[in-house]
Amino acid sequence: MFKFIKLFRPFELVLLVLVLVTIVVSELFFFNDEPLKAVFLGLWAPTILLFILIFNQKKKEL
Repeated sequence: MFKFIKLFRPFELVLLVLVLVTIVVSELFFFNDEPLKAVFLGLWAPTILLFILIFNQKKKEL
């Protein structure tokens, strides 16, 4: 488990935790009968993951 965590830089770990938090909060909105807020917030998770991919790609190019 800890070997897996060591593969990520601290900035990436923060973004991954942020992704998990947005997914959980989106689920809370969905189950509290606020589906539009849930969808809006739920779409942020793939966007943040895309930023992680872009940052890693830019570092490989340098």
